[in-house]
Amino acid sequence: MEAGIVGLPNVGKSTLFNALTRGNALAANYPFATIEPNVGVVPIPDARLERITKYIPPQKVIPAALRLVDIAGIVKGASQGEGLGNKFLSHIREVDAILQVVRCFTKAPGGEEVLHVSGSVDPLRDIEIINTELVLADLETVEGAIGKAERAAKGGKVEDVARYEVLKKLRPVLSEGKPARAVSFEDHEQQKALKHLGLITGKKVLYVMNVDEDDLHGQSEACRKVRDYAAKEGSEVVPVCAKIESELAQMQGEDRREMLEALGIDEPALDAVAHAAYRLLGLHSYFTAGEKEVRAWTIPVGATAPQAAGVIHTDFEKGFIRAEVYTLPDLEKYKSEKAIKEAGRMRAEGKDYVMKDGDICHFLFNV
Repeated sequence: MEAGIVGLPNVGKSTLFNALTRGNALAANYPFATIEPNVGVVPIPDARLERITKYIPPQKVIPAALRLVDIAGIVKGASQGEGLGNKFLSHIREVDAILQVVRCFTKAPGGEEVLHVSGSVDPLRDIEIINTELVLADLETVEGAIGKAERAAKGGKVEDVARYEVLKKLRPVLSEGKPARAVSFEDHEQQKALKHLGLITGKKVLYVMNVDEDDLHGQSEACRKVRDYAAKEGSEVVPVCAKIESELAQMQGEDRREMLEALGIDEPALDAVAHAAYRLLGLHSYFTAGEKEVRAWTIPVGATAPQAAGVIHTDFEKGFIRAEVYTLPDLEKYKSEKAIKEAGRMRAEGKDYVMKDGDICHFLFNV
């Protein structure tokens, strides 16, 4: 799973990125003047992995991963060349979801006021600025492609016709300032064409509300406005205090748990963001477990057993025979796979089986 982080300057975007990646970015932090992104791959916390390893001790544990791409702050007028213009947006055209960091805090950690690029704290104005710039960037992409697509469509190829139809439908919508995700495409070829365009506003959005230290659950008026806005467009929201998350990122084990408990926070930002992104994208996890590794795999809700196997390797899906499936509660009850089989709780599932969140599987295949 991959997400692109966007936001205005001085909203805490880089602080949040560093907290989520715990400083382990794949690229160094660049100054504002660069168009290079910061990239970090972070493990998605899942307590079920530890529970599995109590009964199936592996050589290594591999959680699912979230790849974060943090680009330079977007400013009003970027589509007309202000700031860095739209050059950096190419880095987030292939991500699965957009994390838009929205400033809902009023003070810096020391209590002093933090200047906002627009002079005041107004999260809805900030959201509209970002969304407008992303829409205009996508409109530029569509305008630049539609002429060539029209000529290609005259040849009659299904994929060329689909691409042109998609561009025709999108242009008036984007021209009205609406995102590409406001248009639905039922035709399979048109859905493929839309994906290949890599439009940023075609992606789902998770609004990350960067809150004050005394509003960790995001109950302020500013946060209420963001929640209402997100609800209307079917997006997710997560309140995060980037400053506190930076402190948590430096802690380990019991110290982190004690601080979370003292603050009344159920989970660190990475957990909250990852879980919200899973809900937003309609994803969940299944597990494979053995002596070599215990591993979490990310799949769409509704994926069949062969499709789940294909996430491991395409040959697994092509040559799928069946899946041997059991649950974590059964593993905790019977203590071993052998005992699960003897109790008749190991299920043999075929090609039509729809995977459930938390399934533990072995796949049998033939190539």
